This record gives sequence, structure tokens and C-alpha cells, in this order.
Amino acid sequence: MVKGGQGDANTKTGLLFEGKTDLTEFLNSQPNYKVRGEVVYYDGEEVAKVFKKHGLYRFLQERGVDWRQVLSKQLLPDNCLYVIINNTLFVVECKFQQVAGSVDEKFGLPVPSETI
Repeated sequence: MVKGGQGDANTKTGLLFEGKTDLTEFLNSQPNYKVRGEVVYYDGEEVAKVFKKHGLYRFLQERGVDWRQVLSKQLLPDNCLYVIINNTLFVVECKFQQVAGSVDEKFGLPVPSETI
């Protein structure tokens, strides 16, 4: 962001977009899905966990994973979804972009499956 430049306006627009995009709200709007706290249910059965920002690190710590061994710095993702049945963690980063081109990936998180 450049002080007084166009970057400031785009950053504010992007933050508004990120505030409107919520994985929990989306899942709750889908047929047969219900989210209570961090737990996602499908037809009453627990199928996933959803969390934001620091929730990723609580999730990893509960499973004995030291994030410092797999990440170079602490990152705060917009949303994370851990799907229980296939032991998969999805990190969802919401970006707003008004011009052509690609948005850089924020990070990848390789976590050994036996630790989760």
C-alpha cells in the first residue's frame, strides 16, 4: 500500500471483500450442512472443522505439529477447512483483484498425515 496512492483504495476494497467472504456462512447456506463453533456437520454427522487466523495454530498444536518446522513465519489465513474423512487440511485465502494477472499464493502447508 502506498500512502496517498491507489494502493490504499485497493487495500480497503480488498478488506471489505475479505470481510464478506466467510466459509462458515457459506457452509451454513448449503443443504444438509450446519456449522456449530468450529465443527461442520453434514446430516448431523461431524465431517470437518473450520477455523480462521490463529485457529490454524491451535489446530496444529492440538495434534502435536510444530508449525515452525514447516513454515518460515506465522501466517494468518482467512479460512481453513480440515476434512476428517480424507485427513486433508485446506487453507483458503480470499483475495480481491481488479486487474488481470495472478494473485501470489500466500503459503503452502505440508503437514505429515500421521500427525493429524
